[in-house]
Order: sequence, then structure tokens, then C-alpha cells
Amino acid sequence: MRIDFARSEQSTLGVEWEIGLVDATTGELVSRADEVLDAVHREDPRWAADDDHPHIARELLLNTVELVTGVCHTVAEATDDLARSLATVRAVTDPRGIELFSAGTHPFSHSGSQPVTNKERYAKLMDRTQWWGRQMLIYGLHVHVGLDRRDKALPVVDGLVNYFPHLQALSASSPFWDGEDTGYASQRALIFQQLPAAGLPYHFDDWAQYERYAGDMFTTGVIDVLNEIRWDVRPSPTLGTVEMRICDGVSSLREVGAIAALTQCLVTEFSDRLDAGGTVPVMPPWHRSENKWRAARYGLEAIIILGADSRERLVTDELMDTINRLEPVAARLGCAKELSWVEDIIRDGAGYQRQRRAAGEHDGDLRAVVLDVVRQLREPLT
Repeated sequence: MRIDFARSEQSTLGVEWEIGLVDATTGELVSRADEVLDAVHREDPRWAADDDHPHIARELLLNTVELVTGVCHTVAEATDDLARSLATVRAVTDPRGIELFSAGTHPFSHSGSQPVTNKERYAKLMDRTQWWGRQMLIYGLHVHVGLDRRDKALPVVDGLVNYFPHLQALSASSPFWDGEDTGYASQRALIFQQLPAAGLPYHFDDWAQYERYAGDMFTTGVIDVLNEIRWDVRPSPTLGTVEMRICDGVSSLREVGAIAALTQCLVTEFSDRLDAGGTVPVMPPWHRSENKWRAARYGLEAIIILGADSRERLVTDELMDTINRLEPVAARLGCAKELSWVEDIIRDGAGYQRQRRAAGEHDGDLRAVVLDVVRQLREPLT
């Protein structure tokens, strides 16, 4: 099959952020997305006749809304866009006693009891995946970065996979599941890969090989549309981007900015290398898998594999060197401030560490964990 790749302006940016709806008193998830979206439409008549708001969307579960930016040139532009959408949602959730929550998983709401959004594609997914589909009580952060040539897409996918553990460790925020501490930094990472055509991407030598793979997926009924290939990093041909889908949901706009900046800088660095006639290293698949598991298990304390020669290093040490190396790229892109926030996450702790800290300070009360995440999401971006 033929898959056309739209031409984008190099290094433009788009962010998708999944947000949970919780009861302001109990911290339990509430399945009121239809009510919230209907109210958002009534507040802005431009969208009243159309179910598809351009920046606030439904997701798989009725306890979730997704905030989607437009095409942005800078990280600051993207976080400003998300801040406006948050304010729009809060204008209808605050009077209803609904709070907004963002982490990789909810600490104690039961996964099997969450109603699914009434759309045919979601019904089909749940019918096919059964028990695993009912476990998808997870929230993520996706970052799109534009590419000016199709032949960059697959090498950039490979490059971002090399940085899977860095991005996963920074965003890991799902230590609890069904009221229990799993011992993992990111339970979400291991849950999400159970869906068909999800998990780590394959390496392809060229675009034609990727097209043959996609054709096989259509022919054998694995997918009906291309975006049902749910890899952790994937080309997005209709947008002309590579989409980084590694990250857990994060609890503040500041963390969104840090991860978006790191992603934009890495993609730009890969693009520059390809423009100069260079190549992007490809990690052996067994190292890719092991790095994913280590980052999900240990988060910022993971010892990660750096290349085909099996060198290892603490992920935070590697992250510090990475952001120092990327400083000139960040200056060029206008995201030096946001890239520096990566260091703040390393210093202050990732989401999984803050959640465990809140639980410890409240004798294991996971409601306190939820309310602390809610508080963080209300903090202004400074």
C-alpha cells in the first residue's frame, strides 16, 4: 500500500494531554466527560453544532478529556494553548464539583467499572481486547514534532526510541493500581503495550518496508485505520510529524513544557544530523525492550543501556549530559527555559516519587495522593 507523508515545517510542535475527571471531595474518577464537553460547547457557540471541538476532545473512557494544541512553533506557545484549554474546562468543571487530575494512572479507582465513550471504534476495541481493554484506565502525554521530509520519519522514530528510558523516567507517574503500590514507577507503560499493535515500534530500513508492514496489518484485520498502530513512537503521515507517545500523564504544565522541549530538541538534533548526511543509531531490539522495562520499573533510578556495545549508565546522569548537549538546539528553538525544567524534575522528583511521598505523609491514604496531584495541576506556570 502507499502511505503519503504530509510535508510539515521542520520542528513545529503539537501536544495532546489526557486529563482525568475526579470528584472534588472523594478523589474518585467521575464519568462526566459528555456533560463537560456539552457544557464547553454551550459556552462557545462556535462549536455547538459540531461534536469535535478543536482543542478539547473525548477519549476512550468517559472519565477523560483530551487537550489538543494547534500547530505551534515554540514550547511556550504550546503550553499557553494548553493553559487556555485548561481554563475553558475548569470554567465548567469547578461549578460542578469536578477536579482535573493528570498522572499515568488513578491510584485507586477500579479499572473494570469505568464506562466507555459511546463511539463505534471504542466499542470495537473493547469487544476485541476484552479484559485487557477494560484495564486501559491510563493517561498519557503525546508530543508531535514536524518533519520537512518523509525520509527523516523512520530514522527519527529510531532515535526517539533510543531515548525511551529518558522520557519514561521523567514522566513516570503511575506507581499505584487499584489501591495497591505496584513497585513500578510506570504501571501505565506495561498496561498500554497489551493492546494490539501497541508497544515499541519495529525498525524499518526504508519507507517501503513500513508501507508493507502497514499493508499486512490491514490485510490481516489487525487495524482498520492507520492510527490503530499504537506504537510508543510512530510516524503520523497525515500530519507530517513523528509522534512521541512514551510518556505517562504528568501533573503540571511545567512538566509538559520540559518533556515537550526535550522531545522537540531531540527531533531537531536528529533532523540536523540527517541533513548533514549522517545517520541515527539503531538500538538492538533486545536493548530497546530492556530499557523500556527498566524505566517502567525504576524510573529515575534506572540504569539504562546506551548502545549496541551494551554500555550502561544511570538515566539521570545521562539526562544531565543530554540537556547540556542540547542547549544550543534549545536556544535556536526558543525553548532553553523549558529544557532547563528537566533538571527540576530530576531534583524535585518525578510524579511516581511525589505520589509515594504524599502517600507516606498521609499514612497510605491514596485520596491524599489524588488531591495532591489535583493541587499540582492548579499551580500557575512560572
